[in-house]
Amino acid sequence: MFTDRLHDAGSLVRMHLVTSFAGMRTIPLTEAMAYATRGGKFLRAFLAIESARLHGIDHQRAVYPAAAIEAIHAYSLIHDDLPAMDNDDLRRGHPTVHRKWDDATAILAGDALQALGFEMVSSPLCHNDGDVRADLVHSLALAAGARGMVLGQALDIAAEVSDMPLDFDQISDLQAGKTGALIHWAAEVGPRMARADMTPLSSYAGALGLAFQIADDILDIEGDEAKVGKALRKDQAAGKATFVSLLGLDEARRRSKQLVTAACDALSYYGSRADPLRDAARFVIDRKH
Repeated sequence: MFTDRLHDAGSLVRMHLVTSFAGMRTIPLTEAMAYATRGGKFLRAFLAIESARLHGIDHQRAVYPAAAIEAIHAYSLIHDDLPAMDNDDLRRGHPTVHRKWDDATAILAGDALQALGFEMVSSPLCHNDGDVRADLVHSLALAAGARGMVLGQALDIAAEVSDMPLDFDQISDLQAGKTGALIHWAAEVGPRMARADMTPLSSYAGALGLAFQIADDILDIEGDEAKVGKALRKDQAAGKATFVSLLGLDEARRRSKQLVTAACDALSYYGSRADPLRDAARFVIDRKH
């Protein structure tokens, strides 16, 4: 079952991260790093591990990029929650890092997790070919930085103070960075490590990332805060344009289903071996948190 595979991937990556933290000095910084990486769906880690499996990469090596993407993702959430950004008090049903500790500890924990992500993919234990490791580091930097995730967050902040709400194409471009870039990188881990054609998984990831964000916007309207684990309807209260505000709920649902179909179709090259990734696409729009 998909949920079992997702749980197994999460457990593998959690264990890997816990082992990494155990080698560090125990201070509020490392406690905050561990706190920020517990819980969550570990969807990006799952994508990395399944992508690697499709290309014959051993899970003992695949766990390094899988843990890396979760460390980078956790850093982004810590920083997004800060008062200077989204100013959130809850994440995954628990106090955000800056609320549990303080702003300085949160900033440093995010910085350290970002560095840890690059440490993971640059390790010889990740891959014995230095060129492959260099490609993983370089592509992750592009996905996480001012051409990817950070760009998306910057566009999101700019949209909050703009007099003109974003249109559909602008929101799609914003979310392709903020949400989609790390999902894209995770899905491409396998072909990068195997030096194989990335086209099928790149197409899959593009559709999946957009479906994920549309589903997030739907959850923000219809979700249960107790299940989602964070404040909802903030975008609506702030008057920000979202996929739901532009399309309406019914059309947003229809678009997300179309994107899942496109994501699944992109995996035809792999046949039934890619069924876990197809299940992940369906999970993205059916989830309740």
